[in-house]
Amino acid sequence: MTDTVTEQSATAAASGAAATEQFRSKQRAGAADADTRRVDTLVTELLSAAHDIIRRHHLSYAEYDALKSWLIKVGEDGEWPLFLDVWLEHVVEEVANEDREGSKGTIEGPYYVPDAPALPADATLPMRADEAGTPLLFQGRVTSVDGTPLAGAAVEIWHADDDGYYSQFAPSLPEWNLRGTVTADDTGRFRIHTVQPAPYQIPTDGSCGRLIAAAGWHAWRPAHLHLKVSAPGHRLITTQLYFQGDEHVADDIASAVKPELILDPGPAVSGTGREVTYDFVLDKG
Repeated sequence: MTDTVTEQSATAAASGAAATEQFRSKQRAGAADADTRRVDTLVTELLSAAHDIIRRHHLSYAEYDALKSWLIKVGEDGEWPLFLDVWLEHVVEEVANEDREGSKGTIEGPYYVPDAPALPADATLPMRADEAGTPLLFQGRVTSVDGTPLAGAAVEIWHADDDGYYSQFAPSLPEWNLRGTVTADDTGRFRIHTVQPAPYQIPTDGSCGRLIAAAGWHAWRPAHLHLKVSAPGHRLITTQLYFQGDEHVADDIASAVKPELILDPGPAVSGTGREVTYDFVLDKG
């Protein structure tokens, strides 16, 4: 996939095309038949809400045509995964996990890639020899809600680099840069050596960027680590962890930050970089 994203195509469209293809691959792997009654209910209510907005705000034909043009361009840019994951997914996640007892989850976002390299419990993520950024030791333990350590739990982690770019969605990055699947030890513990990611703007040169500009919004996401944590007999959790002091923790464009997900790293015991401990508690499946 990295070959398809070159220096000349580092655009919202290129990133959107990669995100769209990843989503299609996921759908092919886990496709399920839709319940026609649910489709009828959800689509009918969605359209009714749109009709109500049109009536209340007296939408003009000029505004309607501008909307049509923008919707078409979102598809042409391949930005539907970005649009949906930034502005809708946080509510879907809230509803889907409202009964969760263990650790808090949040959105997956459009930049997840499955099958990242397998790594041991004490691991360093794949990175370039001169990877920029502050070294970060992220460590913790995975347990069940009853406190039982979950030996061999899988801790998938991925995040942006110090420039705010994700491997497989930006030019020049090695395929699995800052991505890995760590297997916890017999006591459920893990230690992951990486670099602290940077805040970044979602792509602004495409249709989503035009919406942001037209509405007078900002495009920033706070720095974050993405994680999927799983163990046999337990519910997988998808989450993001943020950093205390980041100026966009309070106004994340994706509305995905929760107080329980904010890290406060301190100086590393090794004397190099920073470190933080965060434990995961999984619900029984």
